[in-house]
Amino acid sequence: MNKEALCDQIMARLKADHALLLQAAKTAHAAATHDENIPDNKYATLGLEASYLAQGQANRAQEILQAIQVFQQLTLRTFSAQSVIRLTAVVQLEDDEGRIRLVFLGPAAGGLLLDLDGVELMIITPASPLGRELIGKQCGDVIELNSGTAREYEIISIC
Repeated sequence: MNKEALCDQIMARLKADHALLLQAAKTAHAAATHDENIPDNKYATLGLEASYLAQGQANRAQEILQAIQVFQQLTLRTFSAQSVIRLTAVVQLEDDEGRIRLVFLGPAAGGLLLDLDGVELMIITPASPLGRELIGKQCGDVIELNSGTAREYEIISIC
């Protein structure tokens, strides 16, 4: 697997999300400060609600910007079948029903889904339950996640 291309795809997605959120924050800010949204009584809260929305979108945009910076400085490691799982590992998992799942252990942007030539890849972080379970494991190890229902995953490959 070409991890440089994977990181490029992650960066492109994060930059697009960042631009979208900045535009949304600007639009919400404009709505919050527009003359028509000046409250004429204590129940007119449209301007206040728009300002909360603008702040939330600006905060999320800042988080994405920090993730972009982290990925720009990321050193990609090479892994073999005997390696232990660490940051930047791409791990193929098989659940107890035979379904295959591909994850990338990244420093940020957990939960981001990417399509790699028709295969879905999810970014997870070491802080996530799955990330915590995978760190230090090797091919052939079995991990168990309890998120409402217990699930077992076997580590099929690491790269």
